[in-house]
Amino acid sequence: MSKKRRNHSPEFKSKVALAAIKGDKTLIELSQQYGINSNLIVKWKRQLIEQSSEVFASSKGLAPDRESEIQSLQAKIGQLTMENDFLSKTLGR
Repeated sequence: MSKKRRNHSPEFKSKVALAAIKGDKTLIELSQQYGINSNLIVKWKRQLIEQSSEVFASSKGLAPDRESEIQSLQAKIGQLTMENDFLSKTLGR
């Protein structure tokens, strides 16, 4: 019989990783509390520590590549709005 893989939300992962960083409880206690393997906790903790600098990468709290992505998506929204308006006028709505 095979076990089903569980997908954990980013919120859950960050909550567990922050609890591990605090150090109030041992890895064994945390793994029992959250019902996950202690290796996962170590992995998530390492990821949180390594990627924490990305939060402070820009003054807005977003990485520069995310800002360019937001701008391109806003441009796409504007384009689609114009096309939608044009088509609704053309079709007589």
